[in-house]
Amino acid sequence: MAKKVLMTPSEAESVGLDALLFLAADETRLVRFLSLTGMDVAELRKSADDPAMLAAVLEYLMQDESLLLVFTSSKDIEPDQVAPAHAMLTRASNGTAHGR
Repeated sequence: MAKKVLMTPSEAESVGLDALLFLAADETRLVRFLSLTGMDVAELRKSADDPAMLAAVLEYLMQDESLLLVFTSSKDIEPDQVAPAHAMLTRASNGTAHGR
């Protein structure tokens, strides 16, 4: 059984921001993300601190294991921290950051 990773809202936001910076640091990655989401750079900048946006970035990374592993390796983040961060940001974007 996998151990459960506890994640605070602040830690989740940090992981999400790291993921966004990871995408933004490489034009090819960024263009692909923007293309798939239909957003432009201005929209991305405007919503960069929105938990829903950060959750979307993490979701995007989780859909591509090789990209996810490059991200986690480059930011010295354990891969098993990404899903809990995504869940926390999703709850925050829905107004339920503290869970049940």
